[in-house]
Amino acid sequence: MPDSSLTTTDLLEELRWRGLIHQCTDEDGLAKLLASGPQTVYIGFDPTASSLHVGSLMQLMMLRRFQQAGHHPIALVGGATGMIGDPSGKSEERNLLSADQLQENVDGVATQMRSTLDFEGKNAAKLLNNFDWMKGYSYLEFLRDVGKNFPVGAMMGKESVRSRLESEVGLSYTEFSYMLLQAYDFVYLAKNHGCRIQAGGSDQWGNVTAGIDLGRRMLGQQLFGVTAPLLTTSDGKKMGKTEKGAIWLDPNRTSPYEFYQYWRNVDDADVMRCIAYLTEIKRDEYDSLAEATANDPGKRTAQNRLAEWMTSFIHGDAGLKAATSASDILFGGEIGDATDAMLDGIFADVPSSEVARGVLDGDGYWIVEALQATGLVKSGGEARRAIKEGGVYLNNTRVEDEKMRLTTKDLASETVMVFRRGKRKYSLLKFVE
Repeated sequence: MPDSSLTTTDLLEELRWRGLIHQCTDEDGLAKLLASGPQTVYIGFDPTASSLHVGSLMQLMMLRRFQQAGHHPIALVGGATGMIGDPSGKSEERNLLSADQLQENVDGVATQMRSTLDFEGKNAAKLLNNFDWMKGYSYLEFLRDVGKNFPVGAMMGKESVRSRLESEVGLSYTEFSYMLLQAYDFVYLAKNHGCRIQAGGSDQWGNVTAGIDLGRRMLGQQLFGVTAPLLTTSDGKKMGKTEKGAIWLDPNRTSPYEFYQYWRNVDDADVMRCIAYLTEIKRDEYDSLAEATANDPGKRTAQNRLAEWMTSFIHGDAGLKAATSASDILFGGEIGDATDAMLDGIFADVPSSEVARGVLDGDGYWIVEALQATGLVKSGGEARRAIKEGGVYLNNTRVEDEKMRLTTKDLASETVMVFRRGKRKYSLLKFVE
């Protein structure tokens, strides 16, 4: 956990300038509570996949900011609530996960939480799973102890419930019960861990306030809730999705290169909000980046800084180096120590062809035939002319000799050679058994 100038007294001001306070149940009361000494705050994460995505990073960073200000964060993995699925912000019911799938997901997101929060310092974070306290609860006991404290009218008035009831899909009793489980999480954490603050995304407001009301009824205690905006584009669409799908924090699902490129390509209208929401870049640098973007948006100064910060934070210096090296490769840089996976990621939209690996044995594979196999030329004559004119590149190195024979030494990775004609016309040859 890096050093931070945040204190318990200026945390709320930090959240305000970053635009991270969307709703708060009692901001004056929360300010007094935070000023009175270190507090415990929790955010829940339902393990719907084996990795968190960039939308979830908003909440992890919120916990991290509280921790840097001296408070005690609890990252709660929803092993129990994940069996049901939260209806908030969803237009249809989620598919229920098997126990094995759920455990795999819990393990995956827990790993990412450990890399984001400090679990060993003076105000060490805690990683809890609500299945641990729900697994022993019988249905009748839960109805008796918790259900009796929930007025149905109040539940029906929650936006997350009302919007689904008014939709064509409707709302099952299973999903309707989700609010009770999440609310009880807050009560359990307040009672057993001294947790008086729940944070979350703005779509969780109904669940947060339900927990506060349940705490008042069951514990006679005032609890507090604060939500942050959702990570959306300027036109209201959720960020963190591409044509390929979600942008994940797991490098096996979204490579550091793809992650880096996503942030480099954020729209000018969204980049400063992303920097405020997701990074720990200070106010002075933030203002400088905003000015640079306004004065010369074509240089994409803010986007480059965002991509650099985010990739280093999530994937470390090695991940950032791999991402920038991959970016250089795409624009003609040297290809060294590449892997098939890296090249597939960099050249995901580039045509590729397969050739039998055996052609690389013996005298090797004639460069003219290889070029024809790539589709970059239509004939041997066109291939020879392109080479003579200096317009053919193998692994981003210009081909000088039309008699060149390719062997395994010319592979850029385990199975791939990268061919280019001109400045930007790429094609891959994959040599397979």
